[in-house]
Amino acid sequence: MSEFFEGMAEIFEVDVSKISSEFELHSGEAAWDSLAIVSTIALADDCFNVMLEGKALGDCQTIADIEKLIAQAKKA
Repeated sequence: MSEFFEGMAEIFEVDVSKISSEFELHSGEAAWDSLAIVSTIALADDCFNVMLEGKALGDCQTIADIEKLIAQAKKA
């Protein structure tokens, strides 16, 4: 998960120490926009070899929500 958190820190342009499962995607520090969503799709593919749907990602509120999507995609 470390590589994933590092990638999320890059996407949001914040220090990796700020990234955790509880990180809020719609906070003042995060720009959860279409570019961030597309970047997260690519990151999940690179880190976990899963393809996430943009609409499902758009509904996420925290990184924990993204982690749940990844876990579901791994099972499929």
